[in-house]
Amino acid sequence: MSVLEETVEVSNRLGLHLRAATTLAETARRFQSKVTIIGGDGQADARSVIGLMMLGAALGARLKVCAEGTDARAALDAVQRLFQDRFGED
Repeated sequence: MSVLEETVEVSNRLGLHLRAATTLAETARRFQSKVTIIGGDGQADARSVIGLMMLGAALGARLKVCAEGTDARAALDAVQRLFQDRFGED
């Protein structure tokens, strides 16, 4: 099974704060694939709100999104859309 990767940039003013992390986790849970977010010195399962917040991703942070599984492309596209849409903020 292949792993798909894309880089995203945090463009919402408040960064990956509680509401954005919750939205990301809820989105990741809709898919069978394992989605991992890598940034700074750490990584987090995209389904874990606490893990995502521990990344401390602020405005301008560049994160790598990795998706592995049967619906990896759909999962990756959905996560990318969240970042592109600034999680509906600003």
